[in-house]
Amino acid sequence: MTNRSGSCLCGAVTYQVSGALRPVVACHCSQCRKASGHHVAATSAARADVAIVGDVTWFQSSEMARRGFCGICGSQLFWDGPGANLSIFAGTLDRPTGLTLAGHIYCADKGDYYEIEDGLPRAEGRDPALTTMVIG
Repeated sequence: MTNRSGSCLCGAVTYQVSGALRPVVACHCSQCRKASGHHVAATSAARADVAIVGDVTWFQSSEMARRGFCGICGSQLFWDGPGANLSIFAGTLDRPTGLTLAGHIYCADKGDYYEIEDGLPRAEGRDPALTTMVIG
């Protein structure tokens, strides 16, 4: 499936993805948890395949990455780090997404108030095998 769309809560920022999306990966790192209030579930696409309309506010959350959100409603939309892809918060995509959850990363840093019991692949930290896979 191509040509997926998404937006922030208030609709001031919209985007279109014209290429393939990676399956969704849940990130349990402390930055994602603090930024979102829980773990983050994100897909990704080649930057060249993502067209953004509206003003995204970018926050440099680490030396290697920045997070994009709507400056009006505060919806988190993107994680932009090294590599050719832009991570897209899966909950901002319009339905149907056609995506599935593929696994979990940074499980060693997860919150102490929940368990991960879905049987999907888990990585204690970063896992390129999970975060770089692409669907066609």
